[in-house]
Amino acid sequence: MSIVTVSSRELNQDLSRAKRAALAGPVFITDRGRPAHVLLSIEAYEKLVGKTRNLVEALAMPGLSEIEFDPLKSEIASRSADLG
Repeated sequence: MSIVTVSSRELNQDLSRAKRAALAGPVFITDRGRPAHVLLSIEAYEKLVGKTRNLVEALAMPGLSEIEFDPLKSEIASRSADLG
């Protein structure tokens, strides 16, 4: 894993180079010579924090179509109201 350091100015001038470098390892971005940010690939980020599901993935419920669901039909009879 290589670590690349770029200044904020270099990042603004050649973002694609920093993105390519982030595929190989973290890219440290400096402001006035001091580390200020780190650019990571999404794979490295997910590995770092642990992959979590988003709301859409959580609600998708994979495999749900394989479950048979046949609810009982209920019959509701109407009756007149007793207002007395």
